[in-house]
This record gives sequence, structure tokens and C-alpha cells, in this order.
Amino acid sequence: MAVLIFNLRHVPDDEAQDVRELLLDNNIEFHETSAGILSMSVPGLWVVNEEEVEEARHLIDEYQQLRQKRVREEYRLKKRTSMDMFKENPVRYSGSILAIILLCYFIVYLFAKLL
Repeated sequence: MAVLIFNLRHVPDDEAQDVRELLLDNNIEFHETSAGILSMSVPGLWVVNEEEVEEARHLIDEYQQLRQKRVREEYRLKKRTSMDMFKENPVRYSGSILAIILLCYFIVYLFAKLL
């Protein structure tokens, strides 16, 4: 009996393709199901041979740990801080901060004047 080894719901296409290739490269027999027209079925990769389930699970777990590290590193490198934005364009950054301060000042001034 086939065993669901990898649920494809909400999985990026590149990750799903990597897992398919991982299973194929290790000669693990599997089949794939889709969510169906109404998205009520379970989209996933199913291992046909029950003896291969542990090996497949181990390979997928290792892959996901490596992918997690890689994606987090990519995110960390892409993340911009305030200092990064200041270094890129100090005049624009300073102008934006000044505009925000002036806007806040006028809002508070007008509110205080109404009271």
C-alpha cells in the first residue's frame, strides 16, 4: 500500500521538483496525486514500496534542513536595514525622515490649536 511521504499543498514548485528529483535519483518508486478540480484531494508524493518509506523520509528531511539553511541565508542577505538604506542614498533617507518629523509636528500643532 502506498504511503504519503510528501504533502504538496502550499509547497513552492521548485521545492516539489527538487523532492521529485531526489526520489528519482535514489531509485525510490513513487507516484504523485493532484489536488483535483475542487482542491479537495490530497496533493502529494506517495512511496509505493513500504520498505523505502524510511529512506525516503530520511532523504527528504535532510533536503529540507539544507533548503531551510539556504533560504534563511538568502533572506538574511536580502533584508535591508535602515542603515543600509541610509548608505545607499543619504539625501533621500534624510529628506524622508525630515518630512515625517514635519508632518508629525504639523499634525500635533493643529490638534493642539483646536483644543
